[in-house]
Amino acid sequence: MTTQPHGIAPEARITAPLPPHTDKVVHLDHAMRLFRDGMTLMYGGMGGVGTPPTLTRAILEKGVTDLYLIGNDAGFPQVGPGPLFVHSRVRRLLASHIGSNPVAGEQMNRGELQVEFSPQGTLAERIRAGGMGLGGILVDVGLGTVAEEGKEKLSMDGRTFLVEPALVAEVSIVYASKADPLGNLVFDKTARNFNPLVAMAGEITIAEAVEIVPVGALDPECIVTPGIFVDMVVQSQGVHWTWAWEQQEERV
Repeated sequence: MTTQPHGIAPEARITAPLPPHTDKVVHLDHAMRLFRDGMTLMYGGMGGVGTPPTLTRAILEKGVTDLYLIGNDAGFPQVGPGPLFVHSRVRRLLASHIGSNPVAGEQMNRGELQVEFSPQGTLAERIRAGGMGLGGILVDVGLGTVAEEGKEKLSMDGRTFLVEPALVAEVSIVYASKADPLGNLVFDKTARNFNPLVAMAGEITIAEAVEIVPVGALDPECIVTPGIFVDMVVQSQGVHWTWAWEQQEERV
């Protein structure tokens, strides 16, 4: 059975100094020192909802390229991680689908983008397994289909399973509605999606927060991601793209 989580290259090194555990709030420029060409980057969000807008725009503006991205999808061309594909910054993608971003589909068909598809539930569990320090998971989803090609199989109690390696990344980026200086996070409704899992699976996790509140201001019962999983917190500058439903409203 595969025991080494996928995602981080052996030569990968984190070079930016981390803030003290008592105050993880940093300026965006400091956080950007972690991003480099060829790195493995994991991100939260579904169709851009819950994807950190300030961090993704800063990655694009810094000119980081040759990225290996791990996330639920490729966003839309101008939403979420989408612009990274539009500007040809991504070498490899592991996602559940790319149907909302035709640019990514075209790049895949031309052989410019390497894409590995993983069923959404399996993808979520692979990320969770990486965050828990597990080597992988056993699933029966995909047996007897093209999804099983090239994958290890294991028999247990008379059943056959596919071995899906756990997923980790050099850096994970997540989007929270509120954060405190200790890195505790609260998410906004469905924008929560993959973010709590992604926060666990990064060697370094950076949280972009709409609002940063003092320690003690968050109700402990409402905290979803505890600060132990978060290394840096940056202030969000807000969503800079137009959502699809807003475009439809403008046409009416």
